[in-house]
Amino acid sequence: MICFGWIEVEKEKRNLFHLAVQRRRRLRAKMYSLIEGAPRAADLESSESVMDNLMGLLRVHVKRGVNLAVRDVRSSDPYVVVKMGNQRLKTRIVKKDVNPEWNDDLTLSITDPDIPVSLTVYDHDTFSKDDKMGDSEFEVRSFIEALKTYTNLEEIPSGTVLSRLKPDTDNCLVDESAIYVNNEGKIIQDLFLRLRNVECGEVEIQLQWIHYPGSKTF
Repeated sequence: MICFGWIEVEKEKRNLFHLAVQRRRRLRAKMYSLIEGAPRAADLESSESVMDNLMGLLRVHVKRGVNLAVRDVRSSDPYVVVKMGNQRLKTRIVKKDVNPEWNDDLTLSITDPDIPVSLTVYDHDTFSKDDKMGDSEFEVRSFIEALKTYTNLEEIPSGTVLSRLKPDTDNCLVDESAIYVNNEGKIIQDLFLRLRNVECGEVEIQLQWIHYPGSKTF
């Protein structure tokens, strides 16, 4: 009877272990399903280190472009490529419009808040290489620091500005960038970015954090 009881205990331990492994895999697959351009399910095992170091997900809402450069005869067919480390995401193409409204959500996985996010606008061409229409860059550390500092959001009124970033020679901001609490009780950052290496153009984006269970940051 003692031996039988020991065997049952060991079986229960193994079952609990396998359930924990399956739950971790399901969570990992769910997180990667939120990230555009993420590895396929078959590749998730090789991405364990990424998931172990994952702070959370950053949703980049690419709103619109303003006064973009003309790269075709009279207009352009612009789209935006967002890069962070090895991640590369892009918006849809808007035809014949130098003031496009994309309103696309791109989701980045954040493992290191010191890695800058680059943004490049391209003009889509059917029969030749896509032309660059300028590039920009922004950092996410200030946004993440606000998330770490203000954890009692239910006590903070909507519309409260938590932090402000001012335009200077070290960033691509056109106007002051506010980090604030929106009507849904979430921390948001609005950025109006100046495009570099081009004659004209600006891009407006908005940042929002996506929490997930077991985040090492929050």
